[in-house]
Amino acid sequence: MLEAFRVLEEEKHIDKNDIIDAVTESLKSAYKRRYGQSDSCEVEFNEKTGDFQVYSVREVVEEVFDSRLEISLADALKISSAYELGDKIRFEESVKEFGRVAAQSAKQTIMEKMRRQMREITYNEYKEHEGEIMTGTVERFDQRFIYVNLGSIEAQLSHQDQIPGETFKSHDRIEVYVYKVENNPRGVNVFVSRSHPQFIKRIMEQEIPEVFDGTVEIMSVSREAGDRTKVAVRSHNPNVDAIGTIVGRGGANIKKVVSKFHPVRLDPKSGLAVPVEENIDVIQWEEDPAEFIYNAIAPAEVDYVIFDDENSKHATVVVPDNKLSLAIGRRGQNVRLAAHLTGYRIDIKSATEYEAAMEAEEAYETEADDLVEDTNLETVDQVQAEEVAQANLDAELTQAESAEAE
Repeated sequence: MLEAFRVLEEEKHIDKNDIIDAVTESLKSAYKRRYGQSDSCEVEFNEKTGDFQVYSVREVVEEVFDSRLEISLADALKISSAYELGDKIRFEESVKEFGRVAAQSAKQTIMEKMRRQMREITYNEYKEHEGEIMTGTVERFDQRFIYVNLGSIEAQLSHQDQIPGETFKSHDRIEVYVYKVENNPRGVNVFVSRSHPQFIKRIMEQEIPEVFDGTVEIMSVSREAGDRTKVAVRSHNPNVDAIGTIVGRGGANIKKVVSKFHPVRLDPKSGLAVPVEENIDVIQWEEDPAEFIYNAIAPAEVDYVIFDDENSKHATVVVPDNKLSLAIGRRGQNVRLAAHLTGYRIDIKSATEYEAAMEAEEAYETEADDLVEDTNLETVDQVQAEEVAQANLDAELTQAESAEAE
């Protein structure tokens, strides 16, 4: 028994005391099933022999009403002349009589504890890797997920977490970003991604020493996986150019990052799948929101950035007429990525459109001012007319009063 406890403790990480508690409770449960109660049952574990002893405890009474809980004084004196009323006498029970039931119950309890313990260990192990990149092996596929073996668990890679156009086969070794670890009664679920914006950040930390040591910091990332990504960076060393460091000499660093992805697209001419490189725009992060937004809209030029007085996270960006389509991007991609990168809701307007809107607003304000002025003039005329009428009425009343007096 003691050897079994040691093995469970070392290999399954089940504490010996938990096993002893489980067996004790199982013996009490089996005792109750056999005798209808467990109030008088005591279980002891012998640390030296590894054996369990079960005792029924009875109180010495004058008259017995329940023989399971009580023993008469006369019968107690037959055992020992030292017993008195109120004393408790322990009788050892034969475990064999209900041991099989207890053993089965204890086994179930211990197995449940083992499952719970292993689930907790697995959860803690992978919770530590949440927000990090792990390398795993593609195991199997179904309609919802690619299952990636990370060692002691299969992580789930959903369709939305995959890079569009990227394909894998069983036993492929791939890197994934662990973005969520859940612990629930059914087990531990680890959710991983290759399309997550933070996946880019972690890859850059792996491939670029200055990012890893903190000289260059990645402030934010916005991404449409397999197509285009914007990365905002800043340098904590005035002698180190953040953008140049990320790009690398001749684009070497960016190429190392992009080489981690393998999306493909169907070439309509040849009908073959051809590789596609994800474009990565590196943006200089600025503390000034206007400057940051200006940089984020690149490669389009920006005339100016206007912030909404009523909504601090809303900005209107005015660009030259010939740069409007570039600023918006294909299917709105450029402005959408810029908005995610900066955390602002961004509206793009051409210079002509903005000037027309401003002229319309000025015209509206002028018209409103004229309307107010006209209203004020009409009010003055009305007041004056009322004053004249009141004066005439007062004069007529005065004349009437004079005539009556005469």
